[in-house]
Amino acid sequence: MITDKLIERILELKNPTVAGIDTSFDYLPDEMKRGVETFRGAADAVLEFNKKIIDGICDIVPCVKVQIAYYEMYGLEGMRAFAETVKYASGKGMLVMTDAKRNDIGATAECYAKAYLGETAVGGKSFTAFDSDFLTVNGYLGSDGIKPFLGWMQKRGKGIFVLVKTSNKSSGELQDLKLENGKTVYEYMGSLVEEWGKDSIGKYGYSAVGAVVGATHPQQAQILRREMPHTFFLIPGYGAQGGTADDLKVCFGKDGLGGIVNSSRGILCAYRQEKYAGLSFYDAARRACIDMKNDLNRAINA
Repeated sequence: MITDKLIERILELKNPTVAGIDTSFDYLPDEMKRGVETFRGAADAVLEFNKKIIDGICDIVPCVKVQIAYYEMYGLEGMRAFAETVKYASGKGMLVMTDAKRNDIGATAECYAKAYLGETAVGGKSFTAFDSDFLTVNGYLGSDGIKPFLGWMQKRGKGIFVLVKTSNKSSGELQDLKLENGKTVYEYMGSLVEEWGKDSIGKYGYSAVGAVVGATHPQQAQILRREMPHTFFLIPGYGAQGGTADDLKVCFGKDGLGGIVNSSRGILCAYRQEKYAGLSFYDAARRACIDMKNDLNRAINA
């Protein structure tokens, strides 16, 4: 089961970190941007940057999360860089999450599910488009927008992470509203995620249907951890968004498992930080990952 595989890699590396490969052309060192004036040039430079980052961290970080929006903005060439980044990270032994937050109803959700988790038939043969281990999805359209993802997840041994309590400041405008039964909207979404995952619980007690729970909302995260004992958390918000290791430790169970923490800019742009001055961007990224690992383990194991 894919969540078991992720947990085992986390345990092997003693590192509950997922590196966000959310690469804007603007994040690249000046020498990699010089003379680039087209989408093709930008996409090629981003891909080169990504490969060096992955090479620098693949032996110490279990997983990458590739945010598709950072590639879509460079058009078809950007999507080529996205596909090659996913393939390259997988080839280096890393688990791959596509962060696309896909959601729709019925047949459209089925198409999204085929693109990232499943297979598409052409001329009697089946092909994978952007083959990922996990996909982020938006469950706020209800269960008919989730079922196609569950179907392909089960067929091909994949996983999903459903938005439950997101890390952005305005998430409470909707997610914290109280329902008639006294529960919040995010709690009710959490109960749906637990239900959707009940048939895919692995040997560590967590299902292949995970939840996105932001590090920037520790009180809500603590409630969700208690109410979602079989759900593995993808935890954004650490670092650049203001979440700390001490904030997010409530996302983990007593066994020290139950979540993986994302950092994107803190890794990709580490070379711009004073404490990593003088290092190449890929060496700075590696150093930032080691520092993050130590910080997370200190808090989680305290």
